[in-house]
Amino acid sequence: MDTHEIMTIKEVSEYLRVSERTVLDWAQKGEIPSGKLGSSWRFKSEDIKAWLDDRLSSAPPTAYPRIKLEMILNPNCLTVAEEKISKSDALNQLIDMLCETHEFKNKDELQQAIFAREELMSTGIGLGIAVPHVRLKNTENITMAAMLIKDGIDDYEALDGLPVKLIFMIVANEAQHTDYLKFLSALSKQLQAEQYREELLSVSDSDNFYMKLIRGI
Repeated sequence: MDTHEIMTIKEVSEYLRVSERTVLDWAQKGEIPSGKLGSSWRFKSEDIKAWLDDRLSSAPPTAYPRIKLEMILNPNCLTVAEEKISKSDALNQLIDMLCETHEFKNKDELQQAIFAREELMSTGIGLGIAVPHVRLKNTENITMAAMLIKDGIDDYEALDGLPVKLIFMIVANEAQHTDYLKFLSALSKQLQAEQYREELLSVSDSDNFYMKLIRGI
């Protein structure tokens, strides 16, 4: 996606997974970067991404209690890929793991939501990390699948242009907005630590990958 692309209220609401009414309220109050073109609100995608990153990383470390990752990440929902893999194949593997482990009733719904989110804007946030995330009606609790790709994914189109080596796919219920943002914030803060990222990249198998992850959040 062109980082200078102009977005509508509907597109921003879909990207942020909030209602169009909420986006409109934020725009009218000046709480989100926006501007008016005639009578319509418009948003620069690069500004929305920067605004979201700031929202996810600006809270003080003590703002939320420690989230127990073992309550969200099942050991069967992570893998280590030793060979080259494409973005679509990686996302589909993560979707398969979530569906098989948590018995999601509608795999097509999850798949469509994940790929629609990527078409709107890449979830490659930089530093070799991607965090595809969606909220759906037909799921009960926040769940996550993770993948380490040793050789990296070159076609992920991350914001900094670097290959993606760590993917964390997060799925929540539509009603879990607060807990969902809390978890995204906690995960984002942890992954900003270079030493922690290096520890994750150094693991050789899924068991070690899991143990490193649950000790870090």
